[in-house]
Amino acid sequence: MYSVKVGEQSHQPSKILCVGRNYLEHIHELNNAVPDQMVVFNKPATSIGSKLHAFHQQRLHYEAEICFVVEGGRLSAVGVGLDLTKRALQSQLKEKGLPWERAKAFDGSALFSRFISLQGIAIESLEVELFINCVRVQKGAVTQMMYPPQTIVDELSSFTTLCDGDIIMTGTPQGVGEVHQGDVFLARLKSDDKTLIEIEWVAQ
Repeated sequence: MYSVKVGEQSHQPSKILCVGRNYLEHIHELNNAVPDQMVVFNKPATSIGSKLHAFHQQRLHYEAEICFVVEGGRLSAVGVGLDLTKRALQSQLKEKGLPWERAKAFDGSALFSRFISLQGIAIESLEVELFINCVRVQKGAVTQMMYPPQTIVDELSSFTTLCDGDIIMTGTPQGVGEVHQGDVFLARLKSDDKTLIEIEWVAQ
């Protein structure tokens, strides 16, 4: 429970470290300010779910992201994930200057594909695509990130211990929106136009 597949093995992360506002277009679509420094928040391991839900006390929004597993303080494996968000609640909390955990760290708020080894994969070649009902709604590449993966690792390591199995979610590109019951989500992780991982979820 609360685990992810890395290769053929199951791993239980101690935490999920998330980067917000890492794509300029996404910052603009939510009318957020461009941050002076990296925006970081955590999800507990209990936020890992296996089913995509459209509702958890209120409507949920999807955010597709390139995700990494850490081993030995380094990025060792890569996958794709969905960061589910209570957008209305998040907006209320931000207006009051309060933390986002109630909107971001609830049970089932993090969905992941399997993870594959980074060996032989150029990190800068990675990109994520998300399709809903066969229509592409999100596409983002490492080369578009304000803070590329290694910079994220360096920043996180400056204030917290990265334990083996921890997951890093690197932020979402433009195109976020509401999850609707019955929607078919297809996420792809690609490298130089080659599909490395593909996963499908049907919203409940």
